[in-house]
Amino acid sequence: MAKRKSVKPKGVNRVRKNNPGSSAGNGSPKFENILYDKKDRVARVTINRPEVRNALNSKTREELAIAIEDAWIDDDIGVIVLTGAGDKAFCAGGDLSWIADPKKKVDERFMLVHYRLANAMRCCGKPIIARVNGFCIGGGNELNMLCDLTIASEDSIFGQAGPLVGSTPVWYGMQLLQHSVGDKKAREIVYLCNRYSAQEAMQMGWVNKVVPKDKLDEEVDAWCHRLLEVSPQSLRIAKTQINFSSDMAHPQITHGLELARFFLKSPQMVEGATAFLEKRKFRH
Repeated sequence: MAKRKSVKPKGVNRVRKNNPGSSAGNGSPKFENILYDKKDRVARVTINRPEVRNALNSKTREELAIAIEDAWIDDDIGVIVLTGAGDKAFCAGGDLSWIADPKKKVDERFMLVHYRLANAMRCCGKPIIARVNGFCIGGGNELNMLCDLTIASEDSIFGQAGPLVGSTPVWYGMQLLQHSVGDKKAREIVYLCNRYSAQEAMQMGWVNKVVPKDKLDEEVDAWCHRLLEVSPQSLRIAKTQINFSSDMAHPQITHGLELARFFLKSPQMVEGATAFLEKRKFRH
């Protein structure tokens, strides 16, 4: 099998082993599916699977969690930026390739990495900016919802896809969307699985700012700079307080992920994943 070529998006630097502030070398974690760099008090975490539009699998979720935890406990870091490699997708959702494989199952690791990543993002007292560049769909949008702020290029596309493939967004999709867009719009987004432009998403309160593609990094840098000017202690308190009401949904997350043990390998989910991989419509 040919070795996958890594893609380094504009504005994202690779970790260098001789850089003491990075995550490589000196016993720090090394990654296969993400890029991680720390510079000027900003930690940049990049999903590096552009050949599958940065789809999430268990290993990727675990590596994201490790990177965010590392930034969390680093006193030199004030802001975290999460993005996707290439210019096609922030993250196009969960990797469905294993669903249709009868030899693979929903194991404990699958559950653990969901909890670990969400916990790192929600409990980290530092603001996390989603730098959205392209498709932000399904599990990718749930990852976006777990971020504190979202800045998107004007060509980005947002949506949920669960019912299209026999799934449902139980991992903070349904729980957080209604806080951003309201109850009725959240139902529309989840039930109909429509796609929305970045401008439409911003009008709904789903996105903070939309800019031309060539201005995305400049805008993200400006927001990082502003966040680094204010009190870190105040940001931690504000994040904890704003999260309070949606934190009440944690039992719902637990129940949803437990239900995932059953529906992810159900006949409808297997059919949905197979249909997606074969590029055809879901068959009832």
